[in-house]
Amino acid sequence: MHTRAVAASTTALLGVAALLSPASPVGAVGYGARPSAIAHRGASAYAPENTLAAVDKAAELGIRWVENDVQRTRDGELVVLHDDSLRRTTNVEEVFPDRAPWKVKDFTAAEIARLDAGSWFGPAYAGARVPTLKQFVKRVERHHQKLLLEIKNPQLYPGIERQTLKLLSNEGWLDRRHLAGRLVVQSFSADCVRTVHELKPGVKTGFLGTPSVTDLPVYAAFADQINPSHGSLSPGYVSAVHAFTGPHGRALEVLTWTVDDAATAQRVAGYGVDGIISNKPDVVREAVRG
Repeated sequence: MHTRAVAASTTALLGVAALLSPASPVGAVGYGARPSAIAHRGASAYAPENTLAAVDKAAELGIRWVENDVQRTRDGELVVLHDDSLRRTTNVEEVFPDRAPWKVKDFTAAEIARLDAGSWFGPAYAGARVPTLKQFVKRVERHHQKLLLEIKNPQLYPGIERQTLKLLSNEGWLDRRHLAGRLVVQSFSADCVRTVHELKPGVKTGFLGTPSVTDLPVYAAFADQINPSHGSLSPGYVSAVHAFTGPHGRALEVLTWTVDDAATAQRVAGYGVDGIISNKPDVVREAVRG
């Protein structure tokens, strides 16, 4: 919850940042390195989102970071799914026609395991399943990838932060090697991020959103990253975030989402972001290499 000594005031920060052109070379702002390309829900432009196939596709493309979404079933199993309803990405309406609105929290893990989570995307993926978080992290580990884990809708699942951390610990993801650079837990809920930090201070955390610059000292107490949508970004905002020190004694980072075209990737890279979350991470990677 400390600002760097050079940050005399928020106004001064933004004034300096305004001098930085969005067309600056990649890495001219921030830490002097190209931003990481992060596979959004796996490589979800090429395989059904949040499935093991999407993890495999990201690995095939050579993408090191994979993002996913975690929710909880009626009987307490953590599963990887973006929506709080099963309707959009599975055939739940066909299998369980009388159970609208088909909320994840109303189905057991065994029931969800029966669903086809791939046919909606294309016939090549017919029969793909909604993975459990345990299955998902095992697949990420198999490919030696890194995980950006989002806890979705924590207000629906009391205690999901502790449960997620316990599973990660059981799977070996809270050892020194993983904590040093292979795991980030994020959420749109500041309370959720704060809870993760309090339960396991060694875990790197991210807040999804665009807090006002005046509120950044509060977030810097428990979040290592501020992760806004790309449409809300400016060079000044990225520079302002970087001027704060997070709970692990390092400058706050900025990961932005969801960028799928080269021009936007180059623009936000010029702002100095540290990572770009994308359904087409290969497109982003090639764009920022330029």
